[in-house]
Amino acid sequence: MTGAGYLAVDSGGSGLRVAVGVPGRAPSAQRETREPVRTGARGIDPAHLMSRLTPLARELAAEAGVDDLGTAVVGAAGFATLGDALRAELPDALALELGVRRLALAADAVTAYAGALGFRPGAVLAAGTGLIALGTDLTGWRRADGWGHLLGDCGGGAWIGRAGLEAALRAHDGREGGSAALLRCAEEQFGPVGRLPGRLYPRTDRAAVLASFAPRVAEHAAHDPVAADILRAAARHMADSAAAVCPADGAPEVALTGGLSKMGDPLLGPLREELARRLPHARQVPPGGDPLHGAVRIAAELASGRLTLPGEATMLHVTACHP
Repeated sequence: MTGAGYLAVDSGGSGLRVAVGVPGRAPSAQRETREPVRTGARGIDPAHLMSRLTPLARELAAEAGVDDLGTAVVGAAGFATLGDALRAELPDALALELGVRRLALAADAVTAYAGALGFRPGAVLAAGTGLIALGTDLTGWRRADGWGHLLGDCGGGAWIGRAGLEAALRAHDGREGGSAALLRCAEEQFGPVGRLPGRLYPRTDRAAVLASFAPRVAEHAAHDPVAADILRAAARHMADSAAAVCPADGAPEVALTGGLSKMGDPLLGPLREELARRLPHARQVPPGGDPLHGAVRIAAELASGRLTLPGEATMLHVTACHP
């Protein structure tokens, strides 16, 4: 068995991803579950998180030969607004169940940042179903958007999918700005579009359903000017958010992470142009890793006492644990 190790957790809408390792080395063992952590009146449920995490962490520690999980990092979707119960209860619970002594609780945007850029100043666009931009000059955090598909997430997957479906409905009605190509796609994917509101509005996973149409918009951008305009508008929105959080001085880096990074040149080409126009002093770079990679990076730095990312209660909360 090895000595002091770390536990790194990425808790998101699709479940938990967990890694165990020793600082200075790549994670020795990783696993994931498909059950997301519940949220309720108190926010993210710490008891439910512990019930899913504890057996996984013990199995992984045994698999990795780590007998001391002294350091833990938990990145959680919704932590910025729903993390009060985690801050109050998780340190003691992790200490009691797993022997954790140092804990960092982080918004998933922070672990996405650390995964993409490490500990350098800059801005990260986390773009999947939703969209949030996070930036730091290493003295504090700035965030933009991330307000959900009804109030924001402008340029994210749900925004693109909704705009594509609006263009399909315009074509169905005979209004200007419609796309016959996107109308055909919408009917292939969802059936007659006249029934779409009744199928979509009652669903609790509306954002994911809207985002499922975003790849169809990208598929048609090369030959459909309406689809191309939607992606150019998305790129402008994304660049707006990046510009709002990126440090104005120095030579910051900007990276895109999340599912939209796989949409290819129909989106990434306009985004590169918009970022160059809005942030000429910043260098566009590919992300170094994903949010779990970011949690691992933070854990290694926390274990060594060298963590330089700024601490803020709703973004990156570092605390000692006592059983």
